Amino acid sequence: MTIHAANFRELRLDRLCRDFGSHNAVKDVSLTIGKGEFIALLGPSGCGKSTTLNLIAGLLPATGGGIWLDDRRIDPLRPEERGFGMVFQNYALFPHMNVRKNIGFGLKMRGVARAEIDRRVDEAAALVRLQSQVEKLPGQLSGGQQQRVAIARAIVVEPPLVLMDEPLSNLDAKLRLEMRAEIRRIHNALGATTIYVTHDQEEALSLADRIVVMRDGAVRQVGTPEDLFARPEHLDVAEFMGFRNKVAGTVAAVSGDEVTVTIGDASLRGRLREPVSVGAPCWVAIRPEDLHMAASGQGGLEAEAVSTEFRGREFVGFARMADGTDLSFMAADRIEPGAKVALAAEPDRVLVFGGGR
Repeated sequence: MTIHAANFRELRLDRLCRDFGSHNAVKDVSLTIGKGEFIALLGPSGCGKSTTLNLIAGLLPATGGGIWLDDRRIDPLRPEERGFGMVFQNYALFPHMNVRKNIGFGLKMRGVARAEIDRRVDEAAALVRLQSQVEKLPGQLSGGQQQRVAIARAIVVEPPLVLMDEPLSNLDAKLRLEMRAEIRRIHNALGATTIYVTHDQEEALSLADRIVVMRDGAVRQVGTPEDLFARPEHLDVAEFMGFRNKVAGTVAAVSGDEVTVTIGDASLRGRLREPVSVGAPCWVAIRPEDLHMAASGQGGLEAEAVSTEFRGREFVGFARMADGTDLSFMAADRIEPGAKVALAAEPDRVLVFGGGR
């Protein structure tokens, strides 16, 4: 294979900002990305992740800070001068051009010789497994195939960076899983550097070398998927990484990173993630898969069952505490609505953050 990613050492975002009037869409984002990394920008809608990607691509001008590719400042450059590959959510293919012409469009605009275009298009089509589809129009392809064309078009120009803006959100669940594996395979085959925007934490965990969690235009935490999954540094990061049970409590005791929290008449032991003091309000965060029915006499959070869903191998229960707090938990059997339940989790699976009510 001769298609490969253009060589560089690092991309650096230095206090990057973007304002829309009085609204700060991106606030002082600083990040260094090395060659060959797969970076996921993760967060809820409106957190600034797509705006950050568009600033890198040059589709939006920055209102503060700078972007550097090695020792070259690139934020003043137009998108075509940066030479990055872009894969959009809606594919953005030319409907009147066949697959071959869509893939080769960027090379044609660069004035590459016809024979070289044909060679590189054939290679890119093979890389995304579309060799037999190159004479078809986009409308004759499935959604997954169209997204493969968009990826081939982005990589055929051998960019230093491939930028992907929620490329799988228009696909069904089965295709998303298939394309996830394909995107990572292509990334590895090219030795590429990829920046990938998503609101799906499972997608980010499965694809990325590092995840950048954003909220309100700012970076909240950067780390490996393993770090963010097990050791979120803030409550909002924990919630986004799957700690969907959030319960207000009061700190009863602290010893190192071990903490005991009082919640109503119950107490839970957990791991401290932010500084707290005894007697202070706090938040307890627990994943649904870590919260389960407590054995008799072991205490736990008291709640009333609302419903149960069968998920194939197990049941997922939904319950409500006396103060109205909703809980999701795992159960061995179906639980009747209205039944009283006590729910507990292992201390290492209980994260405690400052705040609460």
